[in-house]
Order: sequence, then structure tokens, then C-alpha cells
Amino acid sequence: MLEVVIAQPQSPRTPPDHPEPPSVAAVPAVLDQARRTSMAAERTWLAWWRSALAASAGALAVGRLAPDLLHVAPWPYIALGCAYASLAIGLLLVGALRQRDLENALRTGAHVPLRFRTVGVFTAGGIVLAVATVVLVVAQT
Repeated sequence: MLEVVIAQPQSPRTPPDHPEPPSVAAVPAVLDQARRTSMAAERTWLAWWRSALAASAGALAVGRLAPDLLHVAPWPYIALGCAYASLAIGLLLVGALRQRDLENALRTGAHVPLRFRTVGVFTAGGIVLAVATVVLVVAQT
């Protein structure tokens, strides 16, 4: 007669000098962290877009609406509006490059902080535009 033996699974004992293999539960946690990081990078990219849209609205308001509302010569406002539009273009380009860098860093495990030079350029540009807008509006009213 043929006898069938059902083997009971037993956990293999690993020697103390070998670490335990990662559990299956750790893999979803790593995947979840990667997803959250990727979504955070996407939200950052969308913030760059929102800032660019605000600069575009500023370009329209300063370059087209302000001269009509203030009844002043349009050319300085048009020049200032073009500067706001340039800011919007810069924000879109830097935001796209930043998104690419963050996704590459996520794949490679690298860390790519936003360079202070980039922060400084946008901060200085924003200050110059804000001061120029105030000076122009006050000077021509």
C-alpha cells in the first residue's frame, strides 16, 4: 500500500550571523513610501504651476488693466507686465526641471535639495517686481 506523507511547513532556522530576510509586509510599506514621495513631488510641481499662473495673472493685470484703470501711459506697465510674464515662464521651466530631478532622485535614492541660487533668483526677482509695481503705481497716480 502506498502511504502519503503530508509535510508540515516549518520555519527554517537561520544562524545568528545571518540576518532575517525582509518580511513580505515590508515591501508594501516601501512601495507606499515611494508613492507618497512621488505624490509630494507632484504637489510641488503643481505649486510651481500655481505660482506661474499667479504671475501670469499679474502680467495681465499690470500690463493691460492697470493703465486703463489709472488713466496713465501704458508703456511702463506693458514692460512691467512682460517682466511678470517672464517670471511665469521661469517658474514653469524651473518647476518642470525640478519635477524631473525629484523623480530621478526617487528612482536612484538620491537627495536633491532645491539650490539656494534658484531660491535667491526667484526671491530677488519677486522683490524687484513688487517694488517696481508699487513705485510705478504711486509715481503715476
